[in-house]
Amino acid sequence: MNAPGTDPILLPANQPADRFYRGGSRISDFRSAPAADPFTPEDWVGSTTSVRGHAPVGQTRLPDGELLADAVCRDPLGWLGPAHVERFGADTMLLVKLLDAGQRLPIHAHPGGGFAAEHLAAAHGKAEAWYILTPGTVYLGLREPIHPVELRDLVDSQQTEHMLELMHAIDVAPNDTVYVPPGLLHAIGPGILLAEVQEPEDLSILLEWTGFELDGAADGHLGLGFELALGAVDTNGRSREHIRALVRHVDSDGPVLPAASAGYFRLDRVSRSQTLPAGFAIVIALEGSMTLTTERGAVLELAQGTTTLVPFAAGALSIDGHGAVLVARPPVVH
Repeated sequence: MNAPGTDPILLPANQPADRFYRGGSRISDFRSAPAADPFTPEDWVGSTTSVRGHAPVGQTRLPDGELLADAVCRDPLGWLGPAHVERFGADTMLLVKLLDAGQRLPIHAHPGGGFAAEHLAAAHGKAEAWYILTPGTVYLGLREPIHPVELRDLVDSQQTEHMLELMHAIDVAPNDTVYVPPGLLHAIGPGILLAEVQEPEDLSILLEWTGFELDGAADGHLGLGFELALGAVDTNGRSREHIRALVRHVDSDGPVLPAASAGYFRLDRVSRSQTLPAGFAIVIALEGSMTLTTERGAVLELAQGTTTLVPFAAGALSIDGHGAVLVARPPVVH
């Protein structure tokens, strides 16, 4: 029998309630789980991060009831490995979600690490990337530059249709990925289910709130006021080619994100026999049936919709079978 804490853990859904936008049913369908409440659009997978202002909501609890964040702090070497701990400390450097856009998400952006450290005392900014599971339209970046004063006027007057017209609308299909660097304005269109990797923070600057269950004028600026918060938003115009370079279609195994994201997180697709080195990881089973075998001898069946938390102490991972999984991991330690 393996020592406690060395085996991968199949995780149930972890969907914070009463979020400000609709969704949740596509997560239930993907997981083959009972119907979810209508305002539970996010499944926080293997999370050490809390919903901003509502700790510990959003954090993952292990089968024994302990918060994953507490377990990592208690045994960082076992969960993360010595090289990771030497570089990043007892910090997973990763947040993974399943997200179901039951309605179009509001136009928003996330601050970068420098802004977050200076103004929010946060350890990370919030770069993110999406692996698309159902088709739809996403909005990314501005087609033309905009003066910050004009942007503030659009926010104050909630001219959301005009803001959307200023952005690039990009159609996405299953097995597309989208990288969203900090500061880039974006919105996810209705009907999209996606898997998301991001820095482990809950930091959103909301430029839109009309029609959503929130008070954006009070809560959309991270407590900084919009004059300061909008300083974290990229107001430069981006060419269609620049934005299209953030989107790619995945047609083979291996890393699925552009090199620019590598300093924040890693995401690989695996659909054939492959061995991965030991390390903290989240495995999302996309389709078919795969088997995960650890160096220590644990064996898990990865049916579609399952999510699995893997500690460093499990050792190297062998993935085999007929299907496809995503493997989300922290950035490489240099």
